[in-house]
Amino acid sequence: MSNHSNHPFHLVDYSPWPLTGALGAMITVSGLVKWFHQFNMNLLILGLIVTILTMYQWWRDISREGTFQGLHTLVVTLGLRWGMILFIVSEIFFFISFFWAFFHSSLSPAIELGAIWPPMGIIAFNPFQIPLLNTAILLASGVTVTWAHHSLMEGNHSQALQGLFFTVLLGFYFTLLQGYEYVEAPFTISDSVYGSTFFMATGFHGLHVIIGTTFLLICLIRHVQCHFSNNHHFGFEAAAWYWHFVDVVWLFLYISIYWWGS
Repeated sequence: MSNHSNHPFHLVDYSPWPLTGALGAMITVSGLVKWFHQFNMNLLILGLIVTILTMYQWWRDISREGTFQGLHTLVVTLGLRWGMILFIVSEIFFFISFFWAFFHSSLSPAIELGAIWPPMGIIAFNPFQIPLLNTAILLASGVTVTWAHHSLMEGNHSQALQGLFFTVLLGFYFTLLQGYEYVEAPFTISDSVYGSTFFMATGFHGLHVIIGTTFLLICLIRHVQCHFSNNHHFGFEAAAWYWHFVDVVWLFLYISIYWWGS
């Protein structure tokens, strides 16, 4: 259907992946509920398997359409750019809600919290230990992803590969450190509004780091297979935009929640 056309638009072929993706998401969320309440992970594992298989096959199809079939024309790419921009804007407002909740509670602490912030009994993290190291890691990853992007635009395959590799490595390192921080945390998500806002904001940011790292890992695999050229690499560009967004959100999190909020 989309292989023979007299227009620059991409009319997508019929695909089962939106349906299997929705089913995977539903099974995963149901599995999380079952895990939380019954400590049984069987349904969660099934949902994750369905989701991962859908991701692999859907991304495979899109890579084939854009790289080998030439369906991602300039007009289509422009639409993809606007789609990514609007998606990041929606993510910005998503995080604004968490910052709003945090400042609403911290700027005028309720009497039930002892009228102080952090609330009485809460031992906050030292902002100059793991949080500062994570800040340095994300700032460094912003440099390496920019290095990879400029190398790609200049047609330097090896340096783009190195920059992408180090960015993915730093993303994994950040996630590892944040996981360690959560394990060692002296408070939980149920410890007053401080615990709720802290773990919701930093937890969702950590989830975005995992998503961004996966995004860049796929770009690394595609780059190894020579899917990108110096003027046709929007998949990587979108991943770089997303990663810079994750960096900026972390800076706001570090300054407001870890440093000022402690």
